[in-house]
Amino acid sequence: MADNAQAADQKEYMENVDYSEDVETKAGEDEAIDPELEELKNRMLEMEKEAQRLRELEENLTKEPNEDGQGGDGDADDADARSIYVGNVDYVTTPEELQEHFKGSGAINRVTILCNKFTGHPKGFAYVEFGTTDAVTKAQLLDGSMLHGRPLKVNPKRTNVPGVNRGRGRGRGYGFAPRGRGFRGRGRGAYYSPY
Repeated sequence: MADNAQAADQKEYMENVDYSEDVETKAGEDEAIDPELEELKNRMLEMEKEAQRLRELEENLTKEPNEDGQGGDGDADDADARSIYVGNVDYVTTPEELQEHFKGSGAINRVTILCNKFTGHPKGFAYVEFGTTDAVTKAQLLDGSMLHGRPLKVNPKRTNVPGVNRGRGRGRGYGFAPRGRGFRGRGRGAYYSPY
């Protein structure tokens, strides 16, 4: 208990110390204050003022909501509302061909064909972002249309909400009690190789 009281007293003392006071020398008034010490004090005061200004700016930013009233995902939600998902896209299809296919629906801002990050090969689906939401309804009329001999699947792009429809895990992890050694691949078994 005595340590807690002593720590509290020391903390209170440190909070009440005023670093802006001039330090008087013991030798007398004729002796000048060290210029390096004075410069360090001035720099310390400037840094404290800058830190206070940054704290105030941070508080103002956290208090001000965006003009759309949301937390910053307003542009992403708007882009999702103007976008469509295109499934069953042939692997040789280029973004220019998709743009040509959907140009009758409206002005196209962007065409994105998703690719495997390791191989670079297309995954077989794409997203098309239009200039207006009306173009999305017109593009949905092209559901089932043929491109490179394959019927396209066209749906409005859905917005992922974190934590929704995540399920209970993958594979054998839920509701399965392993018997014996446990999961496949653990343990040394009959053959041991350290590498």
